[in-house]
Amino acid sequence: MIVRYLRTGILFSIIFLTACGDSDKKKAAGQQQTNGGGSQRPPVRAEAITVTTSTLFDNIEIPGSIVANENTEIRPEVSGLITGIYFKEGSHIGRGATLFKLNDADLQAQLRKLQVQAKIAKQNENRSSELLKIGGISRQDYETTQLQVSNTAADIAIIQTQIAKTVIRAPFNGKIGFRMVSVGAYVSPATIMTTLSQMTDLKIDFTVPEKYIPQVKIGQFINFTIEGTGKKYTGRVVATESNITENTRTLRVRAAVQGDAGGLVPGGFAKVTLNFEPDANAIVIPTQAIIPQARGKKVYLYNNGVAKFVDVETGIRDSATIQITKGLKTGDTVLLTGLLSLRPEGKVILSKLNNKLLTPPTRPKTDSSKTAANK
Repeated sequence: MIVRYLRTGILFSIIFLTACGDSDKKKAAGQQQTNGGGSQRPPVRAEAITVTTSTLFDNIEIPGSIVANENTEIRPEVSGLITGIYFKEGSHIGRGATLFKLNDADLQAQLRKLQVQAKIAKQNENRSSELLKIGGISRQDYETTQLQVSNTAADIAIIQTQIAKTVIRAPFNGKIGFRMVSVGAYVSPATIMTTLSQMTDLKIDFTVPEKYIPQVKIGQFINFTIEGTGKKYTGRVVATESNITENTRTLRVRAAVQGDAGGLVPGGFAKVTLNFEPDANAIVIPTQAIIPQARGKKVYLYNNGVAKFVDVETGIRDSATIQITKGLKTGDTVLLTGLLSLRPEGKVILSKLNNKLLTPPTRPKTDSSKTAANK
């Protein structure tokens, strides 16, 4: 019995001591938090710059394509058998030059038949005219012979038009492409026989992002280069598309190549440079000051030793700087370093402002003799 009482007493003692120890730890932790955490955490040393305005040159580079002034696929108007090809691939030809000839033997036979009928109809019309003068026939009979002459002439004109369609000619001056058919091939209006491109007065097509559309003007000059050469070319904007492409939110723009176009080939890739009017009052800060957020961007401002969180809107950006379009004003002090350690309304000590080192505050000197006496 005595042993049982001893065991119970020891157990209660252990529980009491454990509870006391936990209470002491909580008090110590609370005291430590009060002394070193929360609003009493030490200030963060950071570098900063003062917001000023500067001139911002807004230039963008976008891809483009060289376009022929005129370009077409050569197809026949009528079906038929090719009997002749009259051009050399890749050569320059003039407008109206004969490119292909289709078989027209059946049409020529019909034409000869109609020409004979026309001759006879004309003779009948002449005899009827003489008979009408002496009253041998009525005017209605004479007009019937006249109608026959007119109908035959119309049929001849139709056949001649069909014969003309068997000759495929160049619609404009240009450079002919490869022929895609051979002599003896049967072609129809759906057959592509060759291509023709006008190499003079070349154009360049490119697309502009939606945000830059208001700055694109008719008559504006552009610069561009092509692969494989360092030569710079110039163009002048002559037209824009009537609507924005929904998938890419871009506007298609066309410019006419100015000056020497040597070395340019339709379909070639070009790197277009657009130079817009500079902004003389732009606010630009280092990109390292921007803090991305789930919705938008923020920066830390220094205000009387305290860090302030501010929402900003950005514009043009490069590898080192970024334009601020909304949220900052001239004279604001933007923090650049220590951003991960900063908290809104947290204490800040500036170590460098506008790349100038700031002298840290000095501690007041103490009298060592008085300190020793107090001890």
